[in-house]
Amino acid sequence: MATYISLLKFTEKGSKAIKQTVARATQFQKAAARAGVKIVGQYWTMGIYDGVLVLQADHENDALRCLADLAANGYVTTHTLPAFEAGEIKDVLKG
Repeated sequence: MATYISLLKFTEKGSKAIKQTVARATQFQKAAARAGVKIVGQYWTMGIYDGVLVLQADHENDALRCLADLAANGYVTTHTLPAFEAGEIKDVLKG
């Protein structure tokens, strides 16, 4: 399973509806599971980003579709990065 880290920023709409953020996160986790995407962690943060998602998916398209749907709701923008554990990056660097 590939791992992705998605950095989230609230939009103006998301900031105005901040009190429902946990409920929306729960809905997203259920939708992601139905799409075959595992949410490893959901975190609210302080600083330049308002949240971090850690996801895993067998297929990149499934993860990206879930994140596109999340962004389309208009509450957050996303910046997503593929993530590699030590063994995975070791294999990549072998050439």
